[in-house]
Amino acid sequence: MGATERDGLTVTRTGEHIAVIEIVRGPDNYLDVALATAIADVVEELDGDLSCRAIVLASAGKHFCAGAKLSPRADDLPTGDTNPLYEQVGRMFDGSVPIVAAVQGAAIGAGLGLALVADFRIGCTEARFGATFARLGFHQGFGLTATLPRVVGEQRALEMLYTGRRITGEDAFRIGLCDRLVPAAELRVEAHALADEIAGSAPLAVRAIRRTMRAALAAEVRAATDVEHAAQQLLRRTDDYREGVAAAAERRPARFTAC
Repeated sequence: MGATERDGLTVTRTGEHIAVIEIVRGPDNYLDVALATAIADVVEELDGDLSCRAIVLASAGKHFCAGAKLSPRADDLPTGDTNPLYEQVGRMFDGSVPIVAAVQGAAIGAGLGLALVADFRIGCTEARFGATFARLGFHQGFGLTATLPRVVGEQRALEMLYTGRRITGEDAFRIGLCDRLVPAAELRVEAHALADEIAGSAPLAVRAIRRTMRAALAAEVRAATDVEHAAQQLLRRTDDYREGVAAAAERRPARFTAC
């Protein structure tokens, strides 16, 4: 079936019951408010379409999502009590249609958060996952406070958040961050296969199960992003934040000073 285009997205129906949301801002597919809004809008619309039984979330290009672009300038970040990006993140968790993410390349920072919106993640050996915020002198966002421990457990989440280490597709599969690990060439095929298997179940039952199993998650994500934004507001004024972002841009080790 034909694809429809949104801000940075294409949406395609494959067969009768599967929708593909594809980010088309390659190669890095950086996330911003406009793209997050478009994704949340599509998830909401598909939730109102009973013929849609599963969603495949994918990206064109080298990376699934390399995160949100950050600047060393503190005034480039939201200054109010809420972050417009995080308002859209909460909406992504409201639907009752299962989501399968196909993750290639980098899923870093906000990109990791986006991958964790999905119920399942199909990864490949070339994929890299990272909650790299502390390496930037920053606090995690995108609801990772709630979503990451839910998937990999508290200890693995703390290790990823404290160290900012990027992990391979193999390691992500080993700790449960990926549900399947396949060669890159088979990534979309495997994601569609799982979506098709979900679509073979009774759709009203699956939607009811998803609402039951994830009932508290949307509220947890909204509460988490409020706390995350407040912490980010404080840290973005520090020398360590400016140094961390600059060091990342210059591809050098950061020289943090705890101020």
